[in-house]
Amino acid sequence: MAPVAPRSGDAIFANVERVNAELFTLTYGAIVRQLLTDLEEVDEVNKQLDQMGYNIGIRLIDEFLAKSNVSRCVDFRETTDVIAKVGFKMFLGVTASVANWDADGTCCSIILEDNPLVDFVELPDNCQGLYYCNILSGVIRGALEMVSMKTEVTWIRDVLRGDDAFELQVKLLKQVPEEYPYKDDE
Repeated sequence: MAPVAPRSGDAIFANVERVNAELFTLTYGAIVRQLLTDLEEVDEVNKQLDQMGYNIGIRLIDEFLAKSNVSRCVDFRETTDVIAKVGFKMFLGVTASVANWDADGTCCSIILEDNPLVDFVELPDNCQGLYYCNILSGVIRGALEMVSMKTEVTWIRDVLRGDDAFELQVKLLKQVPEEYPYKDDE
């Protein structure tokens, strides 16, 4: 039997069960609003959104690997490309691009032209330090950690802050060697 070819983000998105986009957007907005009410400090809300995203990312990677048929990526560059072109399309219905690589190949930007999380959103003046979509940085960080890549993910540009696109900087801190829970020779 021939090996299964990896599926594109469009093909996966077409077959994935979806939630109404407006319901998703408004529910996320309600979560952010409640965090602002409960935590009161914008920096604490940013940390909480990142942690929520991290918890989602460590679970989401399993679904991604199961449904996408993506083979093992050989390096960080290929991994970020798969996240941008397949992962974002599969889960958010948007395509992202990867740009701004450093000379070492350990730091790049993932740029989103469109972001369904920010439909109907305007940040009030007292929330200008809020990274409204910080959950996405946590998702990327959590998913990459599950495939043995310790990363730092930060926002560079944000449309809600007046920029022309959403840009996340992904920096590889270290490649964690895989550990197996048992030894073959025992």
